[in-house]
Amino acid sequence: MFTGIVRERAPVVSSAGGRLVVETAVEAAVGDSVAIDGVCLTVVDAGERRLAFDVVPETLARAKRFRDHVNVEPALRAGDPLGGHYVQGHVDGVGRVRSVEPEGEGRRLWIEAPPGLARYCAEKGSVAVEGVSLTIAALGDSAFAVALVPHTLRATTLGSLAPGDVVNLEVDVLAKYVERLIGRDTMSS
Repeated sequence: MFTGIVRERAPVVSSAGGRLVVETAVEAAVGDSVAIDGVCLTVVDAGERRLAFDVVPETLARAKRFRDHVNVEPALRAGDPLGGHYVQGHVDGVGRVRSVEPEGEGRRLWIEAPPGLARYCAEKGSVAVEGVSLTIAALGDSAFAVALVPHTLRATTLGSLAPGDVVNLEVDVLAKYVERLIGRDTMSS
């Protein structure tokens, strides 16, 4: 379980042959879960300032390819503050940046969501974009907007996004459970 509060924007050392290696100050041991751009991965090798992960075909089928820098967040531990929202690290799909607009000292980012995910988006609801916990600021036809503050632009990879870029999306898990429970109730009636 994660919170979507990224600890570090880290460079990718390599991503060949299904093995992703990241240079990071985040400490983790072999077997630990770490979210990389919102994807929950298991540490398979931990060295001095480097973590390695095996990226399986299922991950590659659901998530976008890793760029030269990634967002890194270690798993939530008992007693840690919950500053974002519950994020599982299970990417629901890939969205595309529609536009990036200046907004005061920050930016407003419009993201096109796949049709199956747009229904889980609610204004002032939560969404994880590249593993970053964000609040949906506005809704449009099959798209949503998020407002990015200067800290988020500096501390994550979201500051380097441009129109046309693809991003990992994870909708709020609570919305999926509510839908499932309501659907089950209507099916049994």
